[in-house]
Amino acid sequence: MGALDYFSNFCDTVSVNSTTIKRSKRKAMQTVEIKVRMDCDGCERRVRNAVTSLKGVKSVEVNRKQSRVIVSGYIDPNKVLKRVKSTGKVRAQFWPYVEQHLVHYPYAYGAYDRRAPSGFVRNVVQAAPSDNQEEILVSLFNDDNVNACSIM
Repeated sequence: MGALDYFSNFCDTVSVNSTTIKRSKRKAMQTVEIKVRMDCDGCERRVRNAVTSLKGVKSVEVNRKQSRVIVSGYIDPNKVLKRVKSTGKVRAQFWPYVEQHLVHYPYAYGAYDRRAPSGFVRNVVQAAPSDNQEEILVSLFNDDNVNACSIM
């Protein structure tokens, strides 16, 4: 980044031929993940070409097996989703899944989804188990507890 770019970030307006133009801020580098159902090579090619033609896109990764498109660059996520939907994939949505090992309890209500690719669960807010419940479970099978399991 040169000195002119650095100093131009401090200027809000630019005057050109007695007209004032508002300068827009640069978009941040970000990664957008979209869930799109693709059945064939044609669907995959159409989605890839539509997203690649957007201004600011640096890389596009299409995974047909997971029905997933990963786009990186200086882009607006809503514009990427709109462009994917314009190819005829109207059921496209932002990627709602996270990896299974990142979730505390992946089989909680709302987290497990049969349509999710293997190794992924739905991204939902989950309550972490309290330590008090763990203490109760440990004390159930304690030898000092008179109400403990009689099988032991």
